[in-house]
Amino acid sequence: MYFTRILSVFCCRRRIRRAGLHGLQGLVRKTVSDDLQVNIWDPVHMDKIVPSLLFNMDDPSFLATDAESPRDEEHPSYIAEIVFRDLICRASYSSIKSVVGPVLIHLDNHSLWVPNQFAVKCFKIIMYSVQAQYGYIVITSLLEHLDHHVKSDPNIKGGIVGVLFQAVLISAGGSIGTSVLEVFNILLRHLRISVDNKSQNTEMRNKEIEFEDEVINTIGQFANNLPDYQKIEIMMFVMGKFPQFTSDEDVGGAMDSQLQMNLLKTLLKVATKYKTVTFSNTFPPEFLHPLLRMSLLDDPQMRVTVQNILQTLIDRHNNTVKLKHVVLPADVSQLDLTTEKASRQDILFMKKSGMQFYWHIYENMQMSSNKVDNFEALFCTMSLLAIELGDAEILLELLRLALDIQKMVVTSAGLPITHKCAIHGLIAAYINILAYLSSISSLAEYVQQVIETRKKEAKCLLPDFAYNRNNRPNSYRSSDLVKENCLFDQNKIAECLSSSGHDASRLSSSFIQKPYNAEMGGVSRSISDIQSINIEIESVDGSPSTYRKQYDEEITVESLKKMLAESSGANKDSEDKRRLEILETFRTAPFEEIVARSEAKSNHFHNKLNEILDNVEDPSERLLTEEDDETGSQATIPVFQMQFPDLFVY
Repeated sequence: MYFTRILSVFCCRRRIRRAGLHGLQGLVRKTVSDDLQVNIWDPVHMDKIVPSLLFNMDDPSFLATDAESPRDEEHPSYIAEIVFRDLICRASYSSIKSVVGPVLIHLDNHSLWVPNQFAVKCFKIIMYSVQAQYGYIVITSLLEHLDHHVKSDPNIKGGIVGVLFQAVLISAGGSIGTSVLEVFNILLRHLRISVDNKSQNTEMRNKEIEFEDEVINTIGQFANNLPDYQKIEIMMFVMGKFPQFTSDEDVGGAMDSQLQMNLLKTLLKVATKYKTVTFSNTFPPEFLHPLLRMSLLDDPQMRVTVQNILQTLIDRHNNTVKLKHVVLPADVSQLDLTTEKASRQDILFMKKSGMQFYWHIYENMQMSSNKVDNFEALFCTMSLLAIELGDAEILLELLRLALDIQKMVVTSAGLPITHKCAIHGLIAAYINILAYLSSISSLAEYVQQVIETRKKEAKCLLPDFAYNRNNRPNSYRSSDLVKENCLFDQNKIAECLSSSGHDASRLSSSFIQKPYNAEMGGVSRSISDIQSINIEIESVDGSPSTYRKQYDEEITVESLKKMLAESSGANKDSEDKRRLEILETFRTAPFEEIVARSEAKSNHFHNKLNEILDNVEDPSERLLTEEDDETGSQATIPVFQMQFPDLFVY
């Protein structure tokens, strides 16, 4: 259209810029609402109008003015901004991209992504002016543009992601669109590409790290705009980007450590945006089990990050900051912990999934690469479990866990003295918190008695010494033997519990056993074997039975004669014995062990099925070829392509 071209030219001549801008404003208002006029949204016209407006808006002197100070309403930049807002406001679903596309091209052509102040200003105007239901189109356009710059300088990609971050801040909760996972997939793909193609140059690598941090922050901001149930889905989606470990040797080896750390940071960023209500919703098995397995990675910093994720999701009363360090106050009330009675739903969750937490905490304690940060993170996680799920029965289980860890430290020959002192100090501080939460005065008195004994005879077993970062190897004593009176005695703790009306019978049985999920695909980096209750997971009816040896099957005429002649009395006796064993187990075994056994059977079936499906190749790729000396090679027809006679087809 003639007027479009002429007025756009006017906008670029300094003396008549205002006239050109006013002319474009009138043109937009006249044609955008008149169906009889030329379609102003046609790319031919937008490619002239939008760059002209942006050219006038990009005035450094105008950008530098204070937002609250009065502006010259006749300034070309001000007029151009008004026209640009007016244009965006009138854009419909089908015409949004006609405006955003020229904006992106203009920013590319004039290298306005670095620095990105002007780009941020443009997209703030767009996001504030566009109709709310169309905001996700702008975000999608930015993501597509980021894909076009996949091989560009990290600074340019960082500028685009920075603009994307600001756009997401403005967008409403429902404006991201239906393909939420695709948005996260694009950002995670760029995160992985950046790590896979990382530069060896230090300066360039620093730029790449800045870009990766921008991506992580943007993912967190995206998640903040989603409802809580979708945040869990996003965390599960991010978790799916980790390799599926199938054996102990595979852990951490199939993926770049920097990428793993970035994915963990992404999980942590999303977790900070989530508000936990019930643990069963926060920790579905599909998310909890892989996350706990990640807590056993070789890298100590990654393990700390996993514990931070768990703490963020477990803590509902902002107690994490009060438990960041292993301390042993004279009065636990000085910590000013916020407690609340656990709901029945959360208690049931812990009875069902608590074994997963306990075992992974136990294994983490034994990691030879642990540092002070690791022990402090474990202490915080354990304390939060006790505070958030402070039911009497759960506290008893946590006491069992603490005593098992103490037993492991005493009997272990592979742990260094520094680790042993740190764990003893951690257990002292932890049992002190458990005694406070249980409100059992006799238990609190006994704990204080052991602490006082340690102050006199073994100060190295207290947090004040064990977690002093100024310690040197020669600061510790040479012998790792600990006197009995410096340890927490299981029998005395049981007496304290019994005197207050609690059932302490289960305190004497060690329950630390490797969960079924960990056996199938988990990891174990412990330096000592775990003493566990022997449970035959795959036994019939999900019930325990005696160990059955596997013999080679022998089918002969003699064996068949023997079977026919054999009396059924022996078989009947063995069946009766097995029936009594099953009955006794269901009478005496803890409920959570029966549940774990049942779940293990179900999980085993699904894992085996997935393993079979993974090993099955695509039929279309299984074309066998045979060479014939006379006729040459000829491909065998796949079974699924054979034409069977009608009588053979059902």
